[in-house]
Amino acid sequence: MPELPEVETVRRGLAARLPGKEVASVVVRRGDLRLPVPEAALREALPGSRLRQVERRAKYLMLRFDHGGVLIHLGMTGVLRVVDAAAPPQRHDHLDLIFTHGEALRFTDPRRFGAVLWAAGEPLEHPALAGLGPEPLEPSFNGAELSRRATGRRRGLRDLLLEGRVVAGVGNIYASESLFRARLHPVASCETLTPRQWNGLAEAIREVLGEAVAAGGTTLRDYQNAEGKPGYFQQALRVYGREGEPCPRCGTAIQRLVLAGRGAWYCPDCQPLKVPRRIARP
Repeated sequence: MPELPEVETVRRGLAARLPGKEVASVVVRRGDLRLPVPEAALREALPGSRLRQVERRAKYLMLRFDHGGVLIHLGMTGVLRVVDAAAPPQRHDHLDLIFTHGEALRFTDPRRFGAVLWAAGEPLEHPALAGLGPEPLEPSFNGAELSRRATGRRRGLRDLLLEGRVVAGVGNIYASESLFRARLHPVASCETLTPRQWNGLAEAIREVLGEAVAAGGTTLRDYQNAEGKPGYFQQALRVYGREGEPCPRCGTAIQRLVLAGRGAWYCPDCQPLKVPRRIARP
């Protein structure tokens, strides 16, 4: 599933080509995605409007217009490409935004787990985005903010990082990689971390995501950027998907846990699980 770095890579590709372009028409070939495509609203709102900016919030792309925005979630297999508007659609090409200059933004999604939504007014106030936590690539993201949002949540760190209301868009790949870099066990309770560890975790998240964006994201299955190219951060993954392989830091075999139905990879030597001592009561 495309995660924050992959979505940010797509955003940058689209932002270099589409702002200022005027929408001529909307073509919806199949609207039964994970959420129904609001075909009538798109057809009413978009023709004649100019795309002002291409933004991202967590794992959502935002195509911002003067009177609202199109929110796009790539799901598991979604791909956005800029194509010639006359290019014949393929089987899984579900939606086109056709521009007056002859190009189209085409959404392809074989498994149909993606979503295309219309947000009238301010897109950030749409219910899909309104309750999300801070953006981990923003300069304001730090350990104190992460700790504050974790207060009262009795969860393991891996599961905490996947909670969008705590931090936006980290995803499973980068949660495992960030915890490895911060030397924290995936099931360590967030109640046990010191301020120094929270700062180290926030820094690790920012570094891992930044490096992944620079590499164009991670290609594990179907991800492609806006130019149809894969991402290359997979070559730099240190623990994710590497069960049984030697830890790049100490040589210990990488292990895998299943947490809430999803894998979590870690080094048992570099990321020991420290159980807090019980306080003896008089």
